[in-house]
Amino acid sequence: MSTESPDPMVLIAVTPVLRAAAQHGTCITYRDLASEAGIQAPHSIHRTTLALEAMMRDDHAAGRPLLAALAISKRGIPAPGFFQLLRELGRYDGPDTGAAAERHHARELDAALAHWGQADA
Repeated sequence: MSTESPDPMVLIAVTPVLRAAAQHGTCITYRDLASEAGIQAPHSIHRTTLALEAMMRDDHAAGRPLLAALAISKRGIPAPGFFQLLRELGRYDGPDTGAAAERHHARELDAALAHWGQADA
């Protein structure tokens, strides 16, 4: 979780990649998301996660499921910062890792896929 502002161009670039993943019903790793969105080094994953945090805040404020839930680490769930921001937003009160985090991510992911997987979302 960061107090840095995201690069608006990164936010614009990652959104359609995440929407396409949702329409295919799949998750995407941070590295693959940065690559497919054309986010160049240095710090491509960091810049991508800043955009994901901004998306989470926007989706939460608008009452939408979190499109950012589709972005995951190599472990198969989002990195700890995802869960830390969920706690800040009042959406989760558990640990950053482990079974509780996995269950909560599964719920966030199901809601995101149901909403963002629709062609008109």
